[in-house]
Amino acid sequence: MGVSDTYNRGRELFVEDPVRAVIVVVAVLLLLDFVRQLAVGATEFSEFGVMLKDGLMRGLFFGLAGIGLSMTYSILNFANFSHGDLITGGAFGGMIATYVIAGGFGSEGDIGALMLLGSGGSVFGSQLGIGVATSPAAVVAGVVIAGATAIALALVIDRLVYKPIRDRSGITLLITSIGVAFTLRYLILFVFDGSRRGVTQSGAVPTVGIPAIDGTVSLNLHEVSLVVVSVGLMAGLHFLLQRTKLGKAMRAMSDNEDLARITGIPTERIVTYTWIIGAGLAGVAGYMFVIWNGTLHWFQGWILLLPIFAAVILGGIGSIYGAILGGLVIGLTMSISIMWLPSGLTRAAAFFIMIVVLLVRPQGIFAGRATA
Repeated sequence: MGVSDTYNRGRELFVEDPVRAVIVVVAVLLLLDFVRQLAVGATEFSEFGVMLKDGLMRGLFFGLAGIGLSMTYSILNFANFSHGDLITGGAFGGMIATYVIAGGFGSEGDIGALMLLGSGGSVFGSQLGIGVATSPAAVVAGVVIAGATAIALALVIDRLVYKPIRDRSGITLLITSIGVAFTLRYLILFVFDGSRRGVTQSGAVPTVGIPAIDGTVSLNLHEVSLVVVSVGLMAGLHFLLQRTKLGKAMRAMSDNEDLARITGIPTERIVTYTWIIGAGLAGVAGYMFVIWNGTLHWFQGWILLLPIFAAVILGGIGSIYGAILGGLVIGLTMSISIMWLPSGLTRAAAFFIMIVVLLVRPQGIFAGRATA
């Protein structure tokens, strides 16, 4: 390709698709500035490594939590705004189990405090030594109970609220889910109080240093646990969708519910399994985020819901793999954008990236690939 051909193609891009052209120019400028910052030492390689690590941690959480949201939209055909509060409910359920087990079922403190009831201020995670290394059995139990709590909440809500109106429009279900979200959120506030709790033992987490060019990037056991649990569950879900009869039925129902019903697929049972899988992953994601972050509060899931929605929309709403990839993009953007923006604007940068992707690819990265 000659210089004239390159010039003509560039001219056509700017004339016919100026938005895409501007995006390309801005991306190139940011890349050049990124290289400059590393070259002159304005940003150290180890510092960038920390940003990259934190972005991956956030991205894995957003992806894992976004799977359930994407499944709900793909199979039940509505955007579930109560998903964030299922995350919070699962996190609280898991931490209660962890506290009770680590506290010797009441031998280390009042059982009400161990169950985080009311202010819950008399027992702290640091006192009980809560952590993956110091209380592994309690943490494993917490993961299981977190998923079970979110599943129980989702099934009860579906039975009482969504099932009677399942044949209504997606807008009706969406508005209903907003009401469910507020109900769950303030029920959690009423039972557990509004204080922000430190729930893990700080300063005692085993850490390794990964060598970088000008320093090291620390990686602790809680971060490794988040990676292992997230990747493991994502791989398990991939196997379920691609290799099992249930997964094939879910994909068939996602493509065409009426045809799936005619061919004998038990659609109501598939709906139940959708809630079980989606809510279970949301609960586990919420619990692992709390273990990684070290704090728990009643509106945690609501704060995280918007980036999760951004991840799902960016990846292609209805696509599970799109939710995972979108989560990684949103997480990395929130962490790496601090090289150019104040910390208070990093979340805005993530939403800006979502808008940019949708301008270029309106249906998202995995456009048209529902569920699978």
